[in-house]
Amino acid sequence: MTKADSRPAAGRRERKRQETADKLGVVAMGLFEIHGYQEVTMEQIAAAADVAKGTLYNYFPVKEALLAYQFRREIAAGMAAVASELGRKRSFASRMRFLLDASAEWNAARRAYLPHYLRFRLIEIDPDARRAADEDQQSGVNRILEQLLLAGQQQGEVRGDLDAHELAGTFEVMCLGAVMAWLHHPEIDLKQRFALVLDVWLHGIAGKKA
Repeated sequence: MTKADSRPAAGRRERKRQETADKLGVVAMGLFEIHGYQEVTMEQIAAAADVAKGTLYNYFPVKEALLAYQFRREIAAGMAAVASELGRKRSFASRMRFLLDASAEWNAARRAYLPHYLRFRLIEIDPDARRAADEDQQSGVNRILEQLLLAGQQQGEVRGDLDAHELAGTFEVMCLGAVMAWLHHPEIDLKQRFALVLDVWLHGIAGKKA
């Protein structure tokens, strides 16, 4: 087989792999919604998806990896849905506020799953699976934040001497802190907490006498 012949075959294999991964994620989330996350086993997911258990583990070594995969897909779909509205916002701050409000609504809808997801992201459950999820996350949310920051720098609304990638990472950590506080204290209004994070990130914490 020539290189030209191998490329279409490789593309078909990748599409097939993507379709299988998407199917597994959808089936798993459907079972989680019906039975509860903790009650669903990997064996049940494999059976419902009509794949061998080994196939499921080859794609997702741990159940939490399925959550991470589905969350990335949901975030990507959500961003596509609000892209036009986001583009109509005239300032960097207004775009960030709009994005954070949408994020707060998504977090509220997925609140029951977030402790499991965050445990997976922050604790050594399966280093390889977590590393893959981190790469997906960085290619999703982090990329969106970077794009907004770069646009803000071009418009002169954000300092141009700071690295957009590092700024995005710092902001993600601050938002993660807000989400964790909200999970431990349900009375917190996540939209308000995100707004506070944004204000501190944009304007700092120094008072007038600093």
